[in-house]
Amino acid sequence: MELLVIEHQDFQLSIECSRFESIWNKATNNVGWTDLYSTYAWSEGVKSVKKLDFAGDNETEIENGGKAPAIFFDNSDYSIWVVFNSNVSSGKFGFALQSDNDKFTFKKKLNAICGSINYGNDVGKAELNVLYKMNNGENKSFTFSFEVLSSKLNYHEHWRQIVEYIEKEYRMLSLDYLKRTFHGFSPDSDGENTDLAWWSIFASEQKKFINACKTIIERPRHRMRSQEIFIKAHKLKRLTPKIEEELAEFKKTPGHLYRVEDSFPSNDTQENRFLKFALTSIAEKYNKLQKRIKNNGGISDTFVKEMEDVSSSLTKLKRHPFFKSVGSFKGLNQESLILQKATGYSQIFRSWNLLKRAYSLNEGTYRLQTKDIATLYEIWCFIEVSHIVKEQLGLSDNDLDHQNRMEMSGLFTWNLKKGEQSKILFQKDGVELAELYYNPKQNDEEEGQMNINGLVSKTVPQKPDIVLQLVKNDIERDMKMTYLFDAKYRIKGTERHVDTPPDDAINQMHRYRDAIYYKNNEKGLKKEVIGGYILFPGDGEKQDIIMSNFYKSIDAVNIGAFPLRPKDQRNREILEDFIATLIRTDASTTVANVIPQKGAFVEVGNRVLIGIIKSDNKDYCNGFIDKTATFYYTGKKFPTTIALQDLHYFIPYIKGRGIRDIYEIVKVRTVTTQEAKKLKYVDDEDSNQLRIGFDLRYDRQLYDEYKKLNQLQMIDYAFLDTTFDQIDEYLADNANPPSSSSH
Repeated sequence: MELLVIEHQDFQLSIECSRFESIWNKATNNVGWTDLYSTYAWSEGVKSVKKLDFAGDNETEIENGGKAPAIFFDNSDYSIWVVFNSNVSSGKFGFALQSDNDKFTFKKKLNAICGSINYGNDVGKAELNVLYKMNNGENKSFTFSFEVLSSKLNYHEHWRQIVEYIEKEYRMLSLDYLKRTFHGFSPDSDGENTDLAWWSIFASEQKKFINACKTIIERPRHRMRSQEIFIKAHKLKRLTPKIEEELAEFKKTPGHLYRVEDSFPSNDTQENRFLKFALTSIAEKYNKLQKRIKNNGGISDTFVKEMEDVSSSLTKLKRHPFFKSVGSFKGLNQESLILQKATGYSQIFRSWNLLKRAYSLNEGTYRLQTKDIATLYEIWCFIEVSHIVKEQLGLSDNDLDHQNRMEMSGLFTWNLKKGEQSKILFQKDGVELAELYYNPKQNDEEEGQMNINGLVSKTVPQKPDIVLQLVKNDIERDMKMTYLFDAKYRIKGTERHVDTPPDDAINQMHRYRDAIYYKNNEKGLKKEVIGGYILFPGDGEKQDIIMSNFYKSIDAVNIGAFPLRPKDQRNREILEDFIATLIRTDASTTVANVIPQKGAFVEVGNRVLIGIIKSDNKDYCNGFIDKTATFYYTGKKFPTTIALQDLHYFIPYIKGRGIRDIYEIVKVRTVTTQEAKKLKYVDDEDSNQLRIGFDLRYDRQLYDEYKKLNQLQMIDYAFLDTTFDQIDEYLADNANPPSSSSH
């Protein structure tokens, strides 16, 4: 399907896309057709630019610099043909990336360039640069600029807010390099200047800067300086009374030298010193950054040659004999009108100031490249979740503890650190309430270890984008409930007026939940993740989303999805309400509602048995006092009302002291009195009596000091079957202990 045709005086350029109608319809459903426009512009030599409709029957002529419906979208393949006239001998595209150039070839028989391009997730402004040679040897170029839009988000509205959001939280994090698209930025009085901004700005200034240097060297501004010289009488040009007297005195001495003052033009001016300083500094920095880019690889031969030409020009200028007579720059003592207004000097001064400035997104004229939209959306989701957690906990920015959050990577771009290094700690009055992690990758050095303390994956690496851990204290002190969020810049389709997440993303959340475990040195592996949720740039009415399968599945299996996009407060509220519920719900309720695996206990980790330990058996009692006990056995009778299969923890009640420590029940089995008491010889008829034995493993300390129970509430004064959240109600100092009839 032919979409656009450019008639140039030297060639015809056409752009095609076989699936454009479906791409356009998809973008219209997600964004709305009124926002699917692009601004088109081109250089000289164009006769006409015409946009064709889907069927190719109707065509609309576009004006240079005018707006028209977009033709380029993310993750879409486009075929491009450039058929040259007979007066052109060869041609190519001037892409910076080698991978793009590899997809285009010059067909000599057709005298044409043909190939395809896919902008992937790079959205923003883009250019096609056609480089060609005429039969007479003249080199020419043509530039066609346009915008690559997102088919899932509104580029003109959502993209801008995402970048502004990120830049406000993490300065310069959104910027990147060697992308296929760019964006307009303006100088900013605040912020910092980075190598990336320096390189990108100098790219637009380098030709002007080099030409300005050449102009100054050819016609420099100089200053007349005076100096004393000694000359013979016949070279004297101006006679002063003193010289006349000296001539009369030495008229018979032709070799006598006369001291006079002479003026001469000097290039050693403040402005030329600044030029020397600026040129030297820029040349050194350019060469340094150029080496880093070339070592990184992946750039085209055309771009390499362009960098080398600039580097060579700067080096030659720096070594010009002109600068031998120019001294070192020691700063500007006062404002210089020459630097501000004189030809050449004003351009040098302007370029130098631009290279020192920071930049921010503000529809400026200077080009900077940003990370692809999928990465930006992922970072934005992390920031958005952090804001929601902060709001629902009722905290301020002062209650958040950000770790070292950014690191330099690649050429000269910044990325968020991962796992523990990107943690945001939510706390109030020194009490930890929640933790949020960004992209906890698996640690290759330790098998299965993720870079969040205690989390492991024993199979393949698991890399959820966002990990939220909420601190709960009702089951055990500082227990953390783990929830995973994964940002996906994808939409499967639309069902019942609601955008739906991709199936493979939902399946991935099942894998995350089942593959990530908690590892404790004393207890081995334990299930860790409560639920996993996809965040995707979908849309739909709030009530329709709540009735969708991907949302209802959250209540059913704790796996689901939330549509989340900028400036969509109504759907943000769905995620707000969900996170608020997670924060309000205590751990015992959460764990009790988690669907167990087949054959697993329903009341996981909640029910606990309290049993009397007689203090007269010193050896047996001391094992529980010093936390070394590994076994407990009952008396001859055990209450039939206690369901052994529901017990997971045991608390010893030391007679005369009370309760303090918690033990995990590893195994329940029947034992004889002989085995329980470790009797070597059977010396009475009770030795073969059966008792219930519990293999134990020390877990933690429930109280700092022993606390006594109201023993009247215990079954047969020996046992208590209860839950962690009810234990305090049985303490001896509780005024209204519950009735034991419930047990």
